[in-house]
Amino acid sequence: MRRLFLTIIATLMAFGYSWAGDYERYYQNLPTKVTPVTTFSLPENQVSLTDFGGIGDGVTLNTEAFRKAISALQKKGGGRLIVPDGVWLTGPISLKDSIDLHLERNAIIYFSPDKRLYVPEDGEKNRALPCIRASKRKNIAITGEGIIDGNGSQWRPVKRSKQSDVEWKQYLAMGGMVAEEGSLWYPWQMTNGYPDIADTPQLQENMRNDLLRLTDCVNVLLQGVTFQNAPRFHVHPCNCRNVIVDGITVRCPWNAQNGDGIDFSDVNVGLIVGCTVDVGDDGICMKSSAAKPASPANGCEDIVVEGNTVYHAHGGFVLGSNTTSGIRRMVVRHNRFSGTDTGLRFKSAVGRGGKTEQLFISDIVMSDITGEAIIFQCDYADRPAGEVKRNAPKKEVKANHVPDFQDIHIRNIVCRGCKTGIKASGIEGMNSVHDIDIQDCSIVYRQNDMIVDEATAYLSTRNVVFTKDKK
Repeated sequence: MRRLFLTIIATLMAFGYSWAGDYERYYQNLPTKVTPVTTFSLPENQVSLTDFGGIGDGVTLNTEAFRKAISALQKKGGGRLIVPDGVWLTGPISLKDSIDLHLERNAIIYFSPDKRLYVPEDGEKNRALPCIRASKRKNIAITGEGIIDGNGSQWRPVKRSKQSDVEWKQYLAMGGMVAEEGSLWYPWQMTNGYPDIADTPQLQENMRNDLLRLTDCVNVLLQGVTFQNAPRFHVHPCNCRNVIVDGITVRCPWNAQNGDGIDFSDVNVGLIVGCTVDVGDDGICMKSSAAKPASPANGCEDIVVEGNTVYHAHGGFVLGSNTTSGIRRMVVRHNRFSGTDTGLRFKSAVGRGGKTEQLFISDIVMSDITGEAIIFQCDYADRPAGEVKRNAPKKEVKANHVPDFQDIHIRNIVCRGCKTGIKASGIEGMNSVHDIDIQDCSIVYRQNDMIVDEATAYLSTRNVVFTKDKK
């Protein structure tokens, strides 16, 4: 059977140019050797969602149509499932081997607010099913120019402090429950009439799902599509190998709880290029958890991140908080951050730390950064919405999975407007931030040029020019 190579032209309006899957050019003149991604092929088979009873009227539930279409393609060895113009209401979608989910420009896949659809059949209640998922699959693609909407407001808690009066009233009009003395809203007992799937709003909040979660997959292409309004993380490949993220848009409200944009969790051989991210949490993030021997990838390695734009996010480019299996051989260059909370953010803690090796970050431009342009933090802690930070009594720290931020080289950073230029602190006696060199940078700051705990963090700076903002 004749094969159709997935080298689809993606027109990136934000950058004003178009390109055709010429990925080799991203591996030219790299400061370290990085294994390049490879394109893969799919059968030429093609079906439309409407061939299987799909109706894009925004009312009809299309879960079964997606299942039948993907099953039919799988029996043929794979191919392209076309989602035509329309609003396609659906429950969770499970992708199979050699499937390209292709959205036409005016196609919107809209995930149902009925939480019962996302309860796993095995009764597992720790987490609802992702909106789109694949596990132990190969040759997976999501392409086109359409929109995938996770309808996240039906899942996410909301902090009153992050809402205007108008927005707060809009949430109250949806029903829900106000807790924590009026400081937090949960999507609980909503006016839409769909039942809840947990015993308490807090337990239901813990079940929030990802918009796209791919686990133990090999050969992934995400190209051109918009991913928006995730209940939790948006684009989340885990323990995957050979992942290409090319020209996608990721967006959600700036105050969306845990609204990460693109999270690579234990990805080996990856490329993130030409993407636009505007989200409520980390923008482009690398994570690494404990090794899983049966997975095709552990740790993050051989990754290039180039030509991306991050608007609002907790960090433009982020490492952590989990770095347990290590992050190595990575090049991050020619990206721009505008309006992020921090620019380059390295965060971890004892119990979730690991070693970084051969990380090269260069030619980054930033503007209007709320906090730090560059920050290293080794005491990071995740806290669910509503949990109050308390000063716990000090305990003896066991040196398991200690952060080891080292062999990181940062060059040619230009930042106009940040609270603090560079901030770094490690852990006493654990050598967790060392052998970091930063050079040839220009940083305009409002309050502090550098705040470095010299007893725990060891940075080398050369030709780094700090300028106090006079406005």
